[in-house]
Amino acid sequence: NEMGEYDETPSQMAESVRRMALAGSVNIVGGCCGTTPEHIKAMAEAVKGISPRMVPEPDNVLYVSGLESVSVDRKNNFTNVGERTNVAGSRKFAKLIATGDYETGLQIAAQQIENGASIIDINMDDAMLDSRLEMEKFLRYVSNDPAVAKAAIMIDSSHWETLVTGLKNAQGKCIVNSISLKEGEEVFIEKAREIKALGAAIIVIAFDEEGQATTYDRKVEICQRAYSLLTEKVGVRACDIIFDVNVLPVGTGIPEHSRYGIDFIEAVRWIKANLPGCRTSGGISNLSFSFRGNNEVREAMHSVFLYHAISAGLDMGIVNPGMLRVYDEIEPELLKCVEDVILDSDAEATDRLIEKASSILLEKDSGGVRQRPEGPEATCAPVAEPVVRHGSPTIEATVEERLIRALVKGDSSRLERDINECLAMYDKPVQIIDGPLMSGMARVGELFGAGKMFLPQVVKSAKTMKNAVALLQPYIEEGAGESERKKPRIVFATVKGDVHDIGKNITGIVLNCNGFEVIDLGVMVPKETILEKAAETSADLIGVSGLITPSLYQMEEICKEMTIRGMTTPLLVGGAAASALHTAVKLAPLYDHVFYAQDASASAVLANQLIADREGTEAAEHQKQEHLRELYAQSSQKKAGHTTCDPFPASSFIKGEPLKNIVAKVLGIDEVMPFFDWNLFAAIWGIKAGTGHEELRKLRGDALEEIDRLKRENACTITISARFDACHSEGDDIVSQDFRLPMFRQEGGRSLADFVPADEHGFDSPMGMFALSVHTESHPESCDCPACSTDYGPMLARTVRLTLAEAASEWLSEHIHKSLPQGFEDAKVIKPAAGYSSCPDHTLKRDILRLLPESERLGISLLDSCAMIPDASICGLIFIHPNASYPEIRRVSQKAIDEYALRRGMSDSDKARFLGHLL
Repeated sequence: NEMGEYDETPSQMAESVRRMALAGSVNIVGGCCGTTPEHIKAMAEAVKGISPRMVPEPDNVLYVSGLESVSVDRKNNFTNVGERTNVAGSRKFAKLIATGDYETGLQIAAQQIENGASIIDINMDDAMLDSRLEMEKFLRYVSNDPAVAKAAIMIDSSHWETLVTGLKNAQGKCIVNSISLKEGEEVFIEKAREIKALGAAIIVIAFDEEGQATTYDRKVEICQRAYSLLTEKVGVRACDIIFDVNVLPVGTGIPEHSRYGIDFIEAVRWIKANLPGCRTSGGISNLSFSFRGNNEVREAMHSVFLYHAISAGLDMGIVNPGMLRVYDEIEPELLKCVEDVILDSDAEATDRLIEKASSILLEKDSGGVRQRPEGPEATCAPVAEPVVRHGSPTIEATVEERLIRALVKGDSSRLERDINECLAMYDKPVQIIDGPLMSGMARVGELFGAGKMFLPQVVKSAKTMKNAVALLQPYIEEGAGESERKKPRIVFATVKGDVHDIGKNITGIVLNCNGFEVIDLGVMVPKETILEKAAETSADLIGVSGLITPSLYQMEEICKEMTIRGMTTPLLVGGAAASALHTAVKLAPLYDHVFYAQDASASAVLANQLIADREGTEAAEHQKQEHLRELYAQSSQKKAGHTTCDPFPASSFIKGEPLKNIVAKVLGIDEVMPFFDWNLFAAIWGIKAGTGHEELRKLRGDALEEIDRLKRENACTITISARFDACHSEGDDIVSQDFRLPMFRQEGGRSLADFVPADEHGFDSPMGMFALSVHTESHPESCDCPACSTDYGPMLARTVRLTLAEAASEWLSEHIHKSLPQGFEDAKVIKPAAGYSSCPDHTLKRDILRLLPESERLGISLLDSCAMIPDASICGLIFIHPNASYPEIRRVSQKAIDEYALRRGMSDSDKARFLGHLL
């Protein structure tokens, strides 16, 4: 109290502690200031017999921290480690430390964080410094500066005593940079055990008793050896191991150095495929050491190298964000020269880059200017003095073009001049935000989504956007009726039971670049977590996504819960499972403020409209929903008047023995490539037919490279199983000697059961089931698959996997056609997948995988929601009939659902969860 005394009695304190214990929140209870033996005794009695808090199972994500937690996880894209607090790499920082000016040294650290670094590398190794003492002093300064202390610390030293001192003086969980096998296994293990005891993650350099690894073979050999020692003998969790396989200079003119870049990239790729759970890192600026003094070339080299290394699986890197360029903005000739050197395309690559670098320096020395690029990328060219086309007069970019380029480059140097020019042109300052500034941020979103900008650069772009808005803010406040513009906030998640998030991640990027603060909760998120986070953060909007149909049930539950809680926050729903019709008919009656967004662009447009004019936007959306409900009601009335389709004659069914089973057959990529559907591939990326020719051309080239890599490295396994049984129908059930599978019938329409002979025909006909999977790497237990990343490389790999799975399905169709008996060569083969419109019950996957021979060899597992792991899996039924088709089971009556659930033996909860979306 105000007299410095303690008022809480033993019984009061014991009751408070008991409530915490009953909530499962504590493991150990005790007392500090003001507690007496009587307090301790009362607490002990209060918690007697109550189970302690269950310690949760750790996941496979590397978490490090200062005051704030940092997850080194591909879902968060590339993790940038700031490099400027290194006396060996920054003359300015070295001078500050040498003179004892630690406060200014902290400013360098803060600037790195502001530019996008979530981890700060601190190195004090200098011949003129006591590295142990300087590390201790600087880390204590860090701990007293919240702006710097929030970042995680990478303690970087070649001196063991300095590393240990750093760990003992830094708060949170650090990263040690680094240890190696240089002194042999015994010393390596001893150091690793001490680091583990001090609670840090470990960077292991590819270095052993024989020296530094410079070739691919040596890199993977050392890392495999170190991985085994750390995981098996020391007990280090794989996610706490970070391998640095040595970024070494390229373009040196020495032939032995020509593969340094590509060997690093391929070693990273091997590590990610063969040493599960670990992370990879590297000191990026080492790569361009040969071109020091030529920042244009160095920046291009860093960006191109990261573009390819991140695609291969690089998780983090020590890099100065100011030394990066946007991949697409690199001058084409320079880009080609740099890429050829890094990827070691040919023996003359280094000579061409040296020639190019020399011409750049010569051009700068002579004060020359570059030609303005042509075409759609022109607005992303570097901002310069007046630019020139051959045979044309001098041309100055428009102020709008300059603002867009400034945002893409993250360059605020000329922002005030350009904003002032815009103010003279536009009626209202907010029009500048909604016009060129939003266009620039949209461009940033496109480039980041394609993997051609990295997270630190996006942070710089966001800072430039923030600076632009700050310049406009006084004019906005002066405007009549205009209120201060704040950054709107949206809480975003994939719903419980659904692991798919590639579309969600793309949408998050687009929203971010449209000025939204996006709080992404990840995948498989319960409704309580979503709504509690929205309330906690005062979110302006909530967005949920789902790909599989059980996600629709989760969306309904969210709507119900929002109504119960009396919420009015707009809820945006999207993903492949959602639709405008379902939102209007099923969700809107449950919650007044739920709206459908078809894709990333539509989400951004709708979100901006809701923020700018919520009342008008909701009224317009409600009108659309009412129109859809009217159309649906009319359609339902028409369908109610339909009669059941006539049965097929006995002569239309195949008689005789079923076709031969396929038991876990492994298909080569070359076997399925004739069926690879490039239109489907484009559709997964959201490119509509007849559009995006240039984007598709590049994507196709990248996909072919990925397919070649999979073949070359034997890194892809396509496995398929199929079973055929003699079947007939009894009502709408398909029956064989071994199983009975109920089917749905759309009122007045077809059922899949129509495509096997009715029981009264007196004979059976072949009907099949199948499942297939495409594995390119093991799927982590935490569902933290590469698809959870927004990085271009993993997204491309996933799209290739999904399209290969569909190609394998088409291979099966061709195989079946070749096996059909005489007289049925032209029969149709359909393969409705479980959970889709013709066969909308996801739980049938359980039956199919149980009935298929040796199905465990497919490597497919089901979540509680019946979502399949790996994601590139297909599971369904096979029907062969001249009139086979895919009946649309979209909306059925409660009676039909109840009857189906009874025939399936479903519980009420499963009926609601898996079939409720059909009502």
